[in-house]
Amino acid sequence: MTAQTDTPGSVTTVYKVSGMSCGHCEGAVSGEISQIPGVSSVQAVASTGEVTVVSAAPLDEAAVREAVDEAGFELVGAA
Repeated sequence: MTAQTDTPGSVTTVYKVSGMSCGHCEGAVSGEISQIPGVSSVQAVASTGEVTVVSAAPLDEAAVREAVDEAGFELVGAA
């Protein structure tokens, strides 16, 4: 997981997710992660397996892992 602050009050974190292969996969992962409290933006890219999340504060990795699992994929860890 890589975290960096972009603007005051927001944190951008890039996660690596395995198993995404299409736009539907990206949507499923983005939809589940966007439900985590504090998340303001999610961008999943199937071709790279990277999911970029912008949130108000650093997220609990267990919550992100649970959301990715719920979508049917596996959180690998740091991108």
